[in-house]
Amino acid sequence: MADRSLEKTLNLESHQEMSGAEIVLQALIDQGVEVIFGYPGGAVLPVYDALFKQNTLRHILVRHEQGAVHAAEGYARATGKVGCVLVTSGPGATNAVTGLTDAMMDSVPIVCLTGQVPTHMIGTDAFQECDTSGVTRPCTKHNYLVKDVNDLSRVVHEAFNVARTGRPGPVVVDLPKDVQFATAPYERFTDILPRAYAPVLRAEDETIKTVVEALETARKPIFYTGGGVINSGDHAAGLLTDLVHKTNFPCTNTLMGLGGLPASSPNFLGMLGMHGTYEANLSMYHCDLMICVGARFDDRVTGKVSEFSPGSRKIHIDIDPSSINKNIQVDIPVVGDCGTVLGQILSLWESRGCKTNKKAVGDWWQTIDSWRAKQSLAFHQSKKSDALIRPQHAIKHLADRLARQKKDFYITTEVGQHQMWAAQYIPFEEPRRWMTSGGLGTMGYGLPAAVGVQIAYPDAAVIDVSGEASFLMNVQELGTAVQHRLPIKVFIINNQWMGMVRQWQQLLHGERYSQSYSDSLPDFVALAKAFGACGLRAHNYGELDSLITAMLEEPGPVVADIQVVRDENCFPMIPSGRAHNEMMLSMGDHEKKQTREGRIMV
Repeated sequence: MADRSLEKTLNLESHQEMSGAEIVLQALIDQGVEVIFGYPGGAVLPVYDALFKQNTLRHILVRHEQGAVHAAEGYARATGKVGCVLVTSGPGATNAVTGLTDAMMDSVPIVCLTGQVPTHMIGTDAFQECDTSGVTRPCTKHNYLVKDVNDLSRVVHEAFNVARTGRPGPVVVDLPKDVQFATAPYERFTDILPRAYAPVLRAEDETIKTVVEALETARKPIFYTGGGVINSGDHAAGLLTDLVHKTNFPCTNTLMGLGGLPASSPNFLGMLGMHGTYEANLSMYHCDLMICVGARFDDRVTGKVSEFSPGSRKIHIDIDPSSINKNIQVDIPVVGDCGTVLGQILSLWESRGCKTNKKAVGDWWQTIDSWRAKQSLAFHQSKKSDALIRPQHAIKHLADRLARQKKDFYITTEVGQHQMWAAQYIPFEEPRRWMTSGGLGTMGYGLPAAVGVQIAYPDAAVIDVSGEASFLMNVQELGTAVQHRLPIKVFIINNQWMGMVRQWQQLLHGERYSQSYSDSLPDFVALAKAFGACGLRAHNYGELDSLITAMLEEPGPVVADIQVVRDENCFPMIPSGRAHNEMMLSMGDHEKKQTREGRIMV
């Protein structure tokens, strides 16, 4: 039954007239919204006034509109619900654009409500006016400019359904101030979608039969799975795990797909792509059947397109038909929801009593195990008390400690080397425990995303694995964490460089370190204290364990400054434009590159 608390608080009954601002809030309640992340301003004050008069919706005051969208992204990705954002016109809306683009690239369902100048002033260059519809059209799934209050109920409900159905994404609803003041009857709409919008969930039976036959005959197969598995719901991850184990095929995840298959599964090869494992990338290169589930063949995965998995037959399962054959031509396109399609495949597989080519797949596993023996993620950490901390060790040790504690944990990251090390060394056993900016690569994502996750799960351990440069991008959201008593932990891998920029400059630009040194860094411990948070620091190996203990036991927000080896590079690495069989496993491979005309052979 719909929540009537707003109507009661405002002394209004269903179908009685409400102001536009009240209509917006009642629609949010009927859509199941519990939390709004926002920042007020003149053009959206009627909605904020209506918020003041009710007690159902919780509002989280952020410190910057970009932070509001990233927080809503964290909330949405951790819960599977639609994240909700409320900002004002002009700079409020334009500040939200980076977050909206991030959500668009990573298929995160967001509804962003933006204030707008009154309708009669649109186009007059009024104070704090911008063409929000025009600005956000390229970076949203859909957007609306509501000029008539009588359309408002339908539009808000439709926006939520568009955001969550099909391939999820951000939707903007632009609200002129006069529409917020105007009155109209409130109407409840259920499952309303634009007329021409009808996502296909179920694949055709004949296509499923073709897929199953391909699985039966494959000799060197691999599942390549992405964020679509996570977005489809926890049932999809369970179905994927079931299918992988029933076929005994190897499986690799993209950066966005981590947790889709339990990391402890013997069939899991680790992450693939530019900083993926040796075994995952070589398996992609040498396979004869690739089953892509909910991934989009982005450039960080494919590397050199002309040499991408050259001998394989390719199956692509995706709910977004525009993603199929967009970057890589496939042999068996399957349009449908990942969870639904995986269920169809499993059902047919079991009803037909299907069997794989066990001898060939067994030989394939022997080859993969020989690649695994390379231990491409191995590193050496000196255990002398005063030894410098390897960043890999800091993150792996954090992961080990989190795994031993009883409470659930969630990881967000900023963008850079620390992000890749977190993906490599933190094992995820379940979906929706890993929040990172994949497609857009947004520095400053992790801290506000952690705010959103902690709001969703107040009793969980929420860790933002950060770099010192990325942390400063949205450091103001530490104030949000303190205000709302959110015990998020920021784990800074501090090498005093823009680490990934420095690595590329070293390996690909002749060691010309142009503007990549993080100069004039603040004292992060003092900075944390200035915000009212706890600040901790570790300089060497002997201090790390006690710091992690103190960090996890601290009941409030913490900024932990981990001083690490400054010039450590993130390996394995496929240099931009190279193929999967041209990985660098260490700096030694960089030296081979210099003597082999740029080709790195492994």
